[in-house]
Amino acid sequence: MKKNKIIIVATILLLGFTTFSCKKYLDVNKNPNEPQTVTIDLALPGAQANIANALGFNFAVFGGMWAQYWTQSPNSSEYRTVDSYTPAATDMDNSWSMLYSGALQNLKFVETQAAAQQKYNYSGIAKLLEAYTYQVLTDNFGDIPFSEALKINDGITSPKYDKQEAIYDGIIALAKDGLADINKNSILTPGSDDLIYNGNMDLWKAFGNTLLLKMYLRLSDINSSKAQAGIAALTPSTFISDGQTAKIKFTTVGGNQNPFYAAAAGSILNKTQNLYASSTIIDTMNYYTGGNSYDPRLDAFYYTPGASYAGIQQGAYSISTTPGKAFPSAFVGANSSDAASATAPVIFMSDYESYFLQAEAMARGWLSGSAATAYAGGVQASFNYCNSYTVSTYAEEIDTLAPYYIFSVPFPVSGLSVQLKAIALQKWIAMCGNQNCEAWIEQRRFDYPNLPLSKAANGITGGKLPSRFPYPDIEVTRNRYFPGQPAITQKVWWDTK
Repeated sequence: MKKNKIIIVATILLLGFTTFSCKKYLDVNKNPNEPQTVTIDLALPGAQANIANALGFNFAVFGGMWAQYWTQSPNSSEYRTVDSYTPAATDMDNSWSMLYSGALQNLKFVETQAAAQQKYNYSGIAKLLEAYTYQVLTDNFGDIPFSEALKINDGITSPKYDKQEAIYDGIIALAKDGLADINKNSILTPGSDDLIYNGNMDLWKAFGNTLLLKMYLRLSDINSSKAQAGIAALTPSTFISDGQTAKIKFTTVGGNQNPFYAAAAGSILNKTQNLYASSTIIDTMNYYTGGNSYDPRLDAFYYTPGASYAGIQQGAYSISTTPGKAFPSAFVGANSSDAASATAPVIFMSDYESYFLQAEAMARGWLSGSAATAYAGGVQASFNYCNSYTVSTYAEEIDTLAPYYIFSVPFPVSGLSVQLKAIALQKWIAMCGNQNCEAWIEQRRFDYPNLPLSKAANGITGGKLPSRFPYPDIEVTRNRYFPGQPAITQKVWWDTK
């Protein structure tokens, strides 16, 4: 229960920190219930909770629709602008503030205070999560404030935007510094105030190494020599392994619920189901069945009122009714009629993601080991994760079916291009509904699987898929160094294909 209380306190703390906007909140009315003294054991979960809120709701919706796991229900209109590639800049205001004013501001506080107090385990975690948060921001927005960010107390109210190449250099250095701090002698180790790993430093080392592996692979097309050298330097290292997924768990208690359910489902009086399954993912999973009638993970990712799983063509709103159409399950937190959605975790990095990253690095010859074995490990880990969800339609456990599935979709014996496509496809399937934003980032990097244009696009993007989020309106109106709003089809720096 202590961890659940921390989540509530973490939300309160956000109101006490300086925002990322051009001016500070006016300290006119004091809230007697608000903590007046912030300590690192409160600031750390505050940061983690804010990252989870951004990833688990707004970024989950955009990523889920643009990765084509979900599409707008024909019977409602909540997310039609996302499906039609016409998002508003204001759509990103809350998430941007959560990550900068909430997460990064808290993390910088933890980093500074913990270092001064020789609590290096705290500062190490803070630096790793700073690198992770900036990675999420830059991979979705492109150039962002980095070197001058969080310096409002130094008089910088309009931080400049750094180039993504420089940001990547900076966040790689941050992650390395975080790992170095974790290896120092620390007078105090986090416990339940660490909502992700409960202060297990071995798991945080694996997180940091996996984060570095991911960031180096992002550079594979833009600077392969730097990527290769960086990955070579990781050997030997431990990476996130079976059952070590970095995530925050939630409960049915108000204030501790999955952010998607709390914001988009739990607060809606009539429990409108705004999202349905996209036929893009459903058809793909139905095609790769592993010798069974369908991919058993469909039972975890989706719910269907029909006899079999069927999706709606992305952006096809002409359908007046949706008999037999699948929609997101409570397992991924997006089923508005099922209170179990409240307990769905938000994943930062998963064990299956880690295996697929290793498989790619091995296939490229940049990491020692068998790419085929790591690939199979990623598929198995995905099945294992889905096995934690109660499945009534299968007599067998989901995880026992993984070998049959792997047999039907074996790792290609040769040919880097086809090997990378195999990894990209299985990563996209595994992340369905539970790592939407990361899946969309990786689909852009691989340009695979090939996704069709949304039927709702109406030629708005000239036949191109979205490649970035729009900058938030608060930056457009408040930062005098705002560089201008690029088209959402403009690719980020590392996306060269």
